[in-house]
Amino acid sequence: MATLSLHTSRVRQLHATINRIHIFLHFTAILFLLYYRTTHLFYEKNVHTLAWALITTSELILAFIWVLTQAFRWRPLSRSVIPENMPMDIELPSLDVFVCTVDPKKEPTIEVMNTVISALALDYPPEKLSVYLSDDGGSYVTLYAMKEAWSFAKSSWLPFCKKYGIRSRCPGPYFSSFADAERLLRSDEFRTEEEEIKAKYEEFKRKVEKVGGEDENNRVVPDRHPHVEIIHDNKNKGENVDEDQTKMPRLVYVSRERRPSSPHHFKAGALNILLRVSGLISNGPYLLVLDCDMYCNDPTSARQAMCFHLDSQLSRSLAFVQFPQVFYNVSKNDIYDGQARSAYKTKWQGMDGLRGPLLSGTGFYLKRKALYGNPKQEGIIEFS
Repeated sequence: MATLSLHTSRVRQLHATINRIHIFLHFTAILFLLYYRTTHLFYEKNVHTLAWALITTSELILAFIWVLTQAFRWRPLSRSVIPENMPMDIELPSLDVFVCTVDPKKEPTIEVMNTVISALALDYPPEKLSVYLSDDGGSYVTLYAMKEAWSFAKSSWLPFCKKYGIRSRCPGPYFSSFADAERLLRSDEFRTEEEEIKAKYEEFKRKVEKVGGEDENNRVVPDRHPHVEIIHDNKNKGENVDEDQTKMPRLVYVSRERRPSSPHHFKAGALNILLRVSGLISNGPYLLVLDCDMYCNDPTSARQAMCFHLDSQLSRSLAFVQFPQVFYNVSKNDIYDGQARSAYKTKWQGMDGLRGPLLSGTGFYLKRKALYGNPKQEGIIEFS
């Protein structure tokens, strides 16, 4: 356990002051409105009593809901990490990454593999990192694509990212316009190598799309036996550990048993199986859960999360670290807030200030022990 502080937190005083002034003014307006409604309901003679009573009741309910939600804005908290105080790589705990997918027709296999590759490319000691994919459809193309993705990541993508310090470590978004800033002021050698990597990525996509183009390969199998396959084991003794570029995290494919007569509990059931399988293989004390279309857009997120989990001021009571979701394919103006900015930029900070943040279902680093007991249990559960 680290003794130095690994993170700092502070109340965003300016935002808190503005929020509280707005709350006070808004609350005053609501009181005037309710006063107007109730006085007219009881003292005005030419009022349709039923209609007025219904309107007053609805506004009372809305006002009550509004009062409850203002707690999210009362004390917004801001946190920052101090990665230079992190322990050495050899002292870092193991981390298991869970990715879930079901139907390759609804969740394109290439997009799922982009998420898997981004998890493999996390800036974390590869011997302490394991990536598990739950294929709840049991389709052949997903297993085939996993093997191709590992080959592409090992031979091309990870060495390229490490050599040039690439931040957008998901190849799909990287080779789009979203990563143009990373190509600025680069050498000719970089551009040449980038073209080679892009060609290999396109070849990888063509192979997967060719196999997935056959209905037999991308169909969901609702009645099947379990299938667990370790595509790469990072504990292999024959692996060359002298070259950082060849080190790869463990990669495991999991397709649980499914029977039409038995409930499978959807994503929750898939995560439960991954929890059990990973407990037998790697048993990492911390977990990262990702939806198949939510790639890791910051390779340092694992180390940032550990700045909270390993901080002696927090680690005993901390169960998870939730990262916000960032959407890159929304409309220009986003008038319907598809990015959920009100949640991730306002409510989440307020909940953190109240010591009650929410788990959004993806993009969170979870302490495995939190699923098995309570913070007071010590020395009962052992992890790798």
